[in-house]
Amino acid sequence: MATRIYKVDAFTDRPFSGNPAAVCILGAPRNEKWMQAVAREMNLSETAFITRKGKGTFGLRWFTPTTEVKLCGHATLASAHIIYDKGIVPPGIPISFNTLSGELKASKRGEFIELDFPAQPGRQARALPGLEKALGVRPKYVGVNRGLYYLVEVGSERAVRDLDPDMGLLRKISGKGGKSMHGVIVTSRASSKGYDFVSRFFAPAMGIDEDPVTGSAHCYLGPFWKERLGRDSFTAYQASKRGGTVKVTVHEDRVLLGGKAATVLEGELKI
Repeated sequence: MATRIYKVDAFTDRPFSGNPAAVCILGAPRNEKWMQAVAREMNLSETAFITRKGKGTFGLRWFTPTTEVKLCGHATLASAHIIYDKGIVPPGIPISFNTLSGELKASKRGEFIELDFPAQPGRQARALPGLEKALGVRPKYVGVNRGLYYLVEVGSERAVRDLDPDMGLLRKISGKGGKSMHGVIVTSRASSKGYDFVSRFFAPAMGIDEDPVTGSAHCYLGPFWKERLGRDSFTAYQASKRGGTVKVTVHEDRVLLGGKAATVLEGELKI
């Protein structure tokens, strides 16, 4: 039986923007070696593998070209988009994903799909040696969370957009296997109309120099900006070259991430 695979642009309402992910629908679970090989072949920041468990319930795993990850927002959004778009689950029924980060839920809210993710707040920390030099900016604030995401706040949206990191130095800072730093978020309050904050995300230790739009980063950014701006809901823009919009709502220990998605390719794996 052929294995269906799709390419979806997530956190955008138009093709060729947002963050692309591959979504692979499996008839039965496959081993990690096979899934890693498919992800390497797709060569996208993440490839999602979904298996049906029951009515509205699916197993979900995510792989970069080099490793499996415990949480990925845009590939979850892409997976939910395909499940709803192909009629596997009707739009009025929530989807439940069993993942390495526990149960994650997705619901169709008009044109948006809303993801229910665990909040991943951080604490203030010293920057790793060389981080400021690698980024080429002077931080206002540096923090880190349990997922080893470093968050660097800078003074303006322009500083975020103009960032040109030294990726070679960032890889060295990340440490062997990325044990010191899985990724770095650079953020500031937005000056662009319609947005509350902007960000960019770099994860060379995970095989991704710059991720176009990162759901998991907003699980840290939501609590961070809630503390600073004194409210729960935000419209965020990730200012990569492709760019993408994320609706963020912080609710106790959860973060709701809202986004749109567009399918750009579908086919079959001939293996």
